[in-house]
Amino acid sequence: MALSCVHSRAQTGLDAPAVAVEVDLAGGLPALAIVGLPETEVKESKDRVRAAIVNSGFQFPTRRITVNLAPADLPKEGGRFDLAIALGILAASEQIPAAALERYEFLGELSLSGTLRKVRGALPAALAAQQAGRALVLPEENGHEAALAGADSVRAALHLNDVTASLIGDDIRWRAPDEPPIGAPSNAHAELADIRGQAQAKRALEIAAAGGHSLLLIGPPGAGKTMLASRLPDLLPPMDTALALEVAAVASISAGGFDPARWGQRPFRAPHHTASGVALVGGGSTPRPGEITLAHGGVLFLDELPEFDRRVLEVLREPLESGHIVISRAARQAEFPAAFQLIGAMNPCPCGYLGDPSGRCHCSPERIARYRGRISGPLLDRIDMHLNVAPVARQVLMSTAPPEPAAGSQAVRARVIAARQHAVARGYASNAGLTPAEIDRHCVLENGARTILEQSIQRLGLSARAYHRILRLARTIADLAGAASIERAHVAEAIGFRQLDRQAG
Repeated sequence: MALSCVHSRAQTGLDAPAVAVEVDLAGGLPALAIVGLPETEVKESKDRVRAAIVNSGFQFPTRRITVNLAPADLPKEGGRFDLAIALGILAASEQIPAAALERYEFLGELSLSGTLRKVRGALPAALAAQQAGRALVLPEENGHEAALAGADSVRAALHLNDVTASLIGDDIRWRAPDEPPIGAPSNAHAELADIRGQAQAKRALEIAAAGGHSLLLIGPPGAGKTMLASRLPDLLPPMDTALALEVAAVASISAGGFDPARWGQRPFRAPHHTASGVALVGGGSTPRPGEITLAHGGVLFLDELPEFDRRVLEVLREPLESGHIVISRAARQAEFPAAFQLIGAMNPCPCGYLGDPSGRCHCSPERIARYRGRISGPLLDRIDMHLNVAPVARQVLMSTAPPEPAAGSQAVRARVIAARQHAVARGYASNAGLTPAEIDRHCVLENGARTILEQSIQRLGLSARAYHRILRLARTIADLAGAASIERAHVAEAIGFRQLDRQAG
């Protein structure tokens, strides 16, 4: 047989479109040509495949070999097709049975010795292969990751010889990998009770976790803003299987790859303030996920928020509202999930000590206004909570009294889970995503609550977006209190977490 076809998978965003690797052996001078829109890495695979076949004890055909990666209009990149190309050549030259290839899909880069090397995007490929009713054969290093799609539909191997021996049937050398443990703790070392004082900031974290709200912490250096932000992932409820798979799939296609030890953990991303817009939202000639996608399902922490380039911060506006990002290029387009919780931190002024009792701040009102003006009004409007974080008093910082059990991460997480169950009972994952129509339906205000909100809108000049965010916040506070309707105290607390609106008023 001079013609064979092997199933494989490409990678486009979080999708893994099917690719048919067709191999034809024809007469003529010995040559190997790869067609079907291959990138440079794919073109170079012919030398890796040749050496791997020979060093694995097989004969490399001395004929004219044409490898077609179909569909032809889909760009192909990376070394992920090496294994499929090698098996196609062996099947076309009748060194392995071609009929055995039909039930499987193959993914893996080959070393010159024939050893299989890890590739990116194994989990999306395994999920797609499972939907197609075929098992995915891939390198041993990708085994735990791909097993999240179902260990029965994955076969892991160390070497090209392991794959060929299993296909021939003489010696089954590949195996179904073990699934990683489910429900691993998230940031178990970051205990909320370790933070001294900051009762209002801890309350803000609890509300943010219960409703999925974004939060901006404003305070001097050393007040504990970064420590507070790092505790949020451990306060969030456990991810369900669907979200955990989506988070793992995002990690699978990223540069760092997926770490099975982090299965089920909420991501926490903290890019430096010199990060570019592409680093945040993703991009490149072949679209890659950025920080907002890598934070999907978890927390994106932007420390020193005004130090970010203003144009970089503006790219966050649409993802904060929609929960996804579409990256378009002339030749292709990719959509990535970006449902993250934004936690920002900033100083109150350029020197950082505005309002300090020592009087060491000498920033003029113009400098302070210019500093805060680096964050645009539309972006601030999209942040649910603004909170001033004061320095911790010396007596509190040096106290040796043990923390109260109710202030620990485990106790707070239990209250957060209970509050989120109210939102789930209404049919929503969190209150932060309520639409205006859903707000009208579920954010019922008592008379006293309506009065104080009307007065605040008039006095502070709140926008429609800020009005809706206050209602969402108040709904979360009411859920934490177990209240069916929103009371005056809930609205008052929600308005108290809009510090910048109050200062503007």
